[in-house]
Amino acid sequence: MRFVMIDLDLSAEVTPTVELRSADRGVAILVRQRGRPLAFVLHEEPGPVRIDPPRLDRLVSAAAGPELAQEALRHELGGERSPPQPVSVTVAICTRDRPDRVVRCVRSLLELRSATDARLPVLVVDNAPSDDGTRAAVGRLADVQYVCEPRPGLDFARNRALEEAQTAYVAFLDDDVVVDGAWLAGLEEALAEQPDAAIVTGLVLPLELETEAQILFELRGGFRRGFRKLRYEDADHPGSPLYPCGAGIFGAGCNMVVDRQALQSLGGFDEALDTGPPLPGGGDLDIFYRVIRSGRPLAYEPRMLVFHEHRREYDALRRQYRSWGAGFMSFVAKSYGWDVEERRSLRRVVRWWYTDQLRELASSLRSPRGTRPRLVGAELVGGIAGIAGTYQRSLRRARRIRERWATSNRCP
Repeated sequence: MRFVMIDLDLSAEVTPTVELRSADRGVAILVRQRGRPLAFVLHEEPGPVRIDPPRLDRLVSAAAGPELAQEALRHELGGERSPPQPVSVTVAICTRDRPDRVVRCVRSLLELRSATDARLPVLVVDNAPSDDGTRAAVGRLADVQYVCEPRPGLDFARNRALEEAQTAYVAFLDDDVVVDGAWLAGLEEALAEQPDAAIVTGLVLPLELETEAQILFELRGGFRRGFRKLRYEDADHPGSPLYPCGAGIFGAGCNMVVDRQALQSLGGFDEALDTGPPLPGGGDLDIFYRVIRSGRPLAYEPRMLVFHEHRREYDALRRQYRSWGAGFMSFVAKSYGWDVEERRSLRRVVRWWYTDQLRELASSLRSPRGTRPRLVGAELVGGIAGIAGTYQRSLRRARRIRERWATSNRCP
């Protein structure tokens, strides 16, 4: 059963009527005001049912009342500011063997570029492809740069993008996202307000909620980090005693903009992370943490919105949770090795994470949903592998990859 997706701008003159069919589980509402995202409401109500405009307004007000009041106050006090100056940014999409998703992502960027008349270079980095499908697909798109990075691993591809780009900033998007029409405006607004930020992350919402796996992921929180602008620095953060070691609070790597010089000065992304087996994750957590510990701030901008296609199949989602557990604990193990000052906090992070996972596993076993325990268990198993030397094994693998490709930079 699916959730019907509704994009509702309260400044519009007409509120729609929502018709839920018998196969529908409920409605997912992105609430905006004058284009700005304010809330995301998941309302479960199996169809068939008709939700008329007054009832839809009541649902939104009940779920997002404080956010609506805050936005009304912001608009009354400050109104809309003049548009910020354009930002020198290249959009990089690192991909492997998924030409259809790449084309969808790039087309959303080209539509944005056409609508705003922005100079927005788009770079597709094809990472160790098994065929020329992505090269051919990108070649049919206008004004899109294609490069092939033969060394397998997402962070090899990300570092290649940093080398290829000629702009001050590089925006990294995963190939399974679609950008919102205000994504670029949100990026420019964030950097105008916080020009010293070395990284800006953005809001990530579901593109669709069609399958049980997609719904389970979103009900567990998805990629959402809220609808308030945030700034993180190398100091204590209110409400987060584990800060900055709980790096998952900063945002998601599928939608981030980086200061190219700042990242290159830190050595770029760690190529031993995000390598596929044995360690298919952790690169975004690591770079967020290293940026914060270097003294540069990190910002979160909800207006920089993308829509992500969550894993449609349950087994794929379970593998993703396992990779996240391994990635997170590998990041912690790596950080413990070099960041002596934060070792006490990192030990607390390990205790907190395993305690939280076990608590959630026990809770899921008591719930009527039969699928959730396996998801929590997969993440827990990944975490055990991550703390037990996975990063060291991946370091050796990354070294072998560099040695293999040292004399050749050609793709297969």
